Amino acid sequence: MAKPRIDLGTARPLLDIASYARCGPGERLHLSQEEIQVLSRTVRRTPEVMVKVLTKGGQDLKAVGQHLAYLSREGDVEIETDDGRRLSGEGTERELLEDWDLDLEEVRRTRELRSRPGLARPKLVHKVVLSMPAGTPADGLLRAARAFAREIFGAQHRYAMVLHTDEPHPHVHMVVKAVSEQGLRLNIRKGTLREWRREFARHLRAQSISANATDRAVRGNLRPKLSDGMYRALQRDASCRIPTHQGTTGIERTSSAEASGRESLLRTRAEVERGWRAAADILERQGQQDMAWYVKRFTDALPPVRTDRELLRRAPGSQELRPLQRELTR
Repeated sequence: MAKPRIDLGTARPLLDIASYARCGPGERLHLSQEEIQVLSRTVRRTPEVMVKVLTKGGQDLKAVGQHLAYLSREGDVEIETDDGRRLSGEGTERELLEDWDLDLEEVRRTRELRSRPGLARPKLVHKVVLSMPAGTPADGLLRAARAFAREIFGAQHRYAMVLHTDEPHPHVHMVVKAVSEQGLRLNIRKGTLREWRREFARHLRAQSISANATDRAVRGNLRPKLSDGMYRALQRDASCRIPTHQGTTGIERTSSAEASGRESLLRTRAEVERGWRAAADILERQGQQDMAWYVKRFTDALPPVRTDRELLRRAPGSQELRPLQRELTR
């Protein structure tokens, strides 16, 4: 019997700036205090949180064990669990696999796959990374991650976490059991990640760490996330393939493909700019003149729209290209 599923994919954007400019039955006249706070953090370029789900691995016991061993650096780094334990030393990953009954879950899943040929292999665990830019206090980030995990997964999904500080940006790796204690399977969608970013940012602010969580397009970042292979193909001006909702489409050397992509980016940018300017108008009507000025200045300073190929044609060490390169390492 298939397990019921938890669907957290309906969370709306934290800052749906484009909707401010859409025509409706009546003109919007007021922004809430929460919306104004989000606008303020965004225009002041408050550091943005990163919540990423690693898609590879997690489907079998061997892969999960290897991932846990990697996170613990073969037992040298402490792993925190949802029940407050702190595990370290050799065999930590085996202890977690047994405690979470993942061996039984794999047997049950294998039986389902045999009875339903062609069924996609579901994950035993989800691998989540919570990160902030360099300079963020690691201890505060870990406390925020603990609070986030308790709120999102507590008393439902078993989880474990590890703080890593071996890179400039501190980050917490979380391993979450895909099936809850109540037998519900966790589905992670775009809306799920949007909600998680918002909650993680809130917990960071509770630790006196400046943090924000807004969509990339709202901040003027219209570049799609590319794989390392796609990036290298574009660098050598070769064709590559990127995913779309309809399947896959090629980025060829033809100017028409690039022009089509540019038109799409320009449409998105125009909608975002209209939203920002509409928000500034609302702020002025509310008497928030200073905030309206910041919003207008932010809108005027949005970076120019460029396709990935246009960016990659520029000098490899240019300031504009570095964010694209950083995206590939996340």
